[in-house]
Amino acid sequence: MAELLKGVKAEKILYIPGEHDVFLDGGKEFLGRYANGGPGWQSFDYKGVHFVALVNVLKYKGEHLGALGSEQIAWLQKDLNGLSTSTPVVVFAHVPLWAVYPAWGWVTEDSQQAMALLTRFGSVTVLNGHIHQVLQKVEGNITFHTAMSTAFPQPQPGAAPKPGPMKVPAEQLRSILGITDVNYVRGQHALAVVDSSLA
Repeated sequence: MAELLKGVKAEKILYIPGEHDVFLDGGKEFLGRYANGGPGWQSFDYKGVHFVALVNVLKYKGEHLGALGSEQIAWLQKDLNGLSTSTPVVVFAHVPLWAVYPAWGWVTEDSQQAMALLTRFGSVTVLNGHIHQVLQKVEGNITFHTAMSTAFPQPQPGAAPKPGPMKVPAEQLRSILGITDVNYVRGQHALAVVDSSLA
C-alpha cells in the first residue's frame, strides 16, 4: 500500500493505525514509519475544514475496546480550542467513536469525552473503519459513518457468535467490499459521503 500511495497526487495523506498495526509491538513500527515516532494523533486545516486524526487502538489487544486515553483527549481539547463553531470538523479514527456493538469491542470506551468537545461545532463528520460495513448514525450536529472494507466482510452486529471474516460466495464478494468517497461543498452543512462497492 505504501508503494501504491507514492504515486498519488494529494495535498496530504493521513495515516492512522488499526489494531493489526499495533498488536505485535504496541505500534512502534507503524508510529515510527508514519508518525515520526510520535503518538500518531494529529490535525490540519484544509480549505476551511479542520481535520483530526485520532488513535484509539493502542489498548485494543488487552481490553478489546477502542480507547483514546487522557493525554490524547487533552490534546484534542487544546487543538479545538481556537476554532470557530462554524468550522466544519472531520474526525478520523479506526474503531468507531460510537457504541456500535460493545460486546464485540466495536466501541471506544472514552469517546464521550471527545464527543463532548465536538458538540459545539455546527458540522462534525466522524469517519471510521474496523467493522467492515456501512453504518451511519446522527447525534445532533455529529454524523458518524463507518466504511466497507477492501479486505473482507464482517457480520452485522450480533448476527454471529463473534466478529471476524465472513465467508460469502465468490461471486458476491465484490458487492460487499468497497471504498468511501467524502466530498465537501462550501455552504452545505453535511459532507457528502458516498459508499461504492468494488462490483
